[in-house]
Amino acid sequence: MKNKLLVLCIILLVPLAVFTKNEEKEFENEQRDVIVNLIDKDTEVKLSLNDYLIGVVGCEMPASFNIEALKAQAIASRTFAYNYLKDNEINISSKAQCFIDDVQMKNKWLDEYNKYYNKIKSVVLSTNNLVIKYDNRIIKSYYYAMSNGKTSNAMPVFNEDLPYLSVVDSSFDENLNNFEVTTSFTYYNFCNLLNINPCSINISDIKRDDTNRVISLSINNKEYQGTNFRTMLSLRSTDFIIEKKEDEILITTKGYGHGVGMSQYGANYLANQGNTYEEIINYYYKNVSIENF
Repeated sequence: MKNKLLVLCIILLVPLAVFTKNEEKEFENEQRDVIVNLIDKDTEVKLSLNDYLIGVVGCEMPASFNIEALKAQAIASRTFAYNYLKDNEINISSKAQCFIDDVQMKNKWLDEYNKYYNKIKSVVLSTNNLVIKYDNRIIKSYYYAMSNGKTSNAMPVFNEDLPYLSVVDSSFDENLNNFEVTTSFTYYNFCNLLNINPCSINISDIKRDDTNRVISLSINNKEYQGTNFRTMLSLRSTDFIIEKKEDEILITTKGYGHGVGMSQYGANYLANQGNTYEEIINYYYKNVSIENF
């Protein structure tokens, strides 16, 4: 009788064991049918979505960061990539999201390659298929290195009014190393980069938004958008002040990046304070939900 009961229990448990194994296999293979065509300089590389995301997270955020910050980055990067999805393929450039391959990871992490690769791989797989949505639609999940103390809305930078990207306090970024950086330009280089007459420099009409980022300014009666000015001079941010010295021009910036969406260093700070990736995402992206794609 005992043997019969044992056989019956085994029969009942077998389907359960097979189902669990299939679930795990489905989890691993869930996104294999999504192909990423990555344009890296003049080369196109085909990748699975998860392999692509490992390369993106490894490039975009320090692997030493808190695991919850890395999870938030993985979800933001996956969400960002899905904005390029068409017919089950994602066509995206490495300029849209930074990407490093396996060789570059080894050169970057050296003896800690295995440790950091496995850490980032676990982050990507543990958040598998999760994306950020607003009103049941994939958001434009912009992110950047560190804020000037506040995030910016999308209009001044990307000319878009996106309700989930509003001004958020990120004043804890102000305590970071390299929060303020001063760059020196010779008068000639400054004028050459801006395509203006180097004989004299008259800076006027500096207009700032509520987060102190420069919207526009005039130099020698020529108007520049703050975002274009930053690009032309390769500045770290659009929150800057300009000082004219006798033989040089000094520009001091606060923060690093365009300022829209999630501050990566801010995310790490919040994670170190005990916040989960869900809380980090909901802090920087307003009224959103984290769902399976």
